[in-house]
Amino acid sequence: MADKIRILVAGCGNMGKSHASSYHRMDEFELLAFVSRDDGSREKLPDELKEYKHFDEFHSALAELKPDAVSICTWPDTHAEYVEAALKAGCHVFVEKPIATTVEEAEKLAKLAKEADKKVVIGYILRHHPSWAKFVEIGKTLGKPLVMRMNLNQQSSGALWETHKALMNSISPIVDCGVHYVDIMCLVTGAKPVQVQAIGANLSDEIREGMYNYGNLQVRFDDGSVGWYEAGWGPMMSEIAFFVKDIVGPKGCVSIADHAAGDSNDIDSHTKTNTLLRHHAALDKDGNPVKEDEVIDMKDEPGHQDLCDREQAYFLKAIQENLDLTDHVQDAVNSLKIVLAADQSIKEGKAINL
Repeated sequence: MADKIRILVAGCGNMGKSHASSYHRMDEFELLAFVSRDDGSREKLPDELKEYKHFDEFHSALAELKPDAVSICTWPDTHAEYVEAALKAGCHVFVEKPIATTVEEAEKLAKLAKEADKKVVIGYILRHHPSWAKFVEIGKTLGKPLVMRMNLNQQSSGALWETHKALMNSISPIVDCGVHYVDIMCLVTGAKPVQVQAIGANLSDEIREGMYNYGNLQVRFDDGSVGWYEAGWGPMMSEIAFFVKDIVGPKGCVSIADHAAGDSNDIDSHTKTNTLLRHHAALDKDGNPVKEDEVIDMKDEPGHQDLCDREQAYFLKAIQENLDLTDHVQDAVNSLKIVLAADQSIKEGKAINL
């Protein structure tokens, strides 16, 4: 491999643009080109990215450029195909979540990455956020079983609603967003998920038949812990309690509090924490709390672009230091299993045993 890692970026949307900006500014990468449909996204790139070559088709770009790595930030139903092609072409891969849209595809890619001896990093952006790392760290001290409550409802309109409608041609909100938060649940519990049950509803006549824009899943773990995740997209969604993130255990709870309120349309608001609230359950002989609640200030935290930079720094580290990403990829497979089981539960109207 050359001194610089020659990378091809597939996708010019929000995530493709953000990751490409990272490669453009990192000396260790050489950004070769973009792959994107001519749908106006190219014109929306910042000036420093407009100089790069564009291809309309991924496979031809891969064959012509022969990159060392690819960054896949396209629609979810293309991920498995593109990851497989890139690995077979001898490339390292960064791919936005989910890694695939079926468990079978995800397991196939995990095996292929191992056989090809190439690095595959999945875009679990919360893993690179210091506030979320602290949230997980505290959650692990709360005892077992745990109760985990999380949601991300987006009152989307304008361009974001158009994006959400396009996404729902291939993937539901609880699959697309849910893999992030189910991944957090799995990190906190360290336990095996055993059952998933879910409900869903289609609240818009602009969505294809068989899809839903609101979903709610419940997952049970083999240590007795339970998790709840809710996601809805669309102009009808409420801004009240659009962002709930807390973990409750026998020893107390930790919650993301003082969240940047009122704009679920803002992509930065999906990761911001501002403050963590740690509550202790222990009581004295009179029934009063032994410890006062702790407020942990997280206001000096990275924004969305900063987090994308951290993801790409990790991708670089994985390549340069030959990190073993077996667990990282398997975690992505496991979180996908849970959210796809939720999809199945909604369609079949019953709990799904894993």
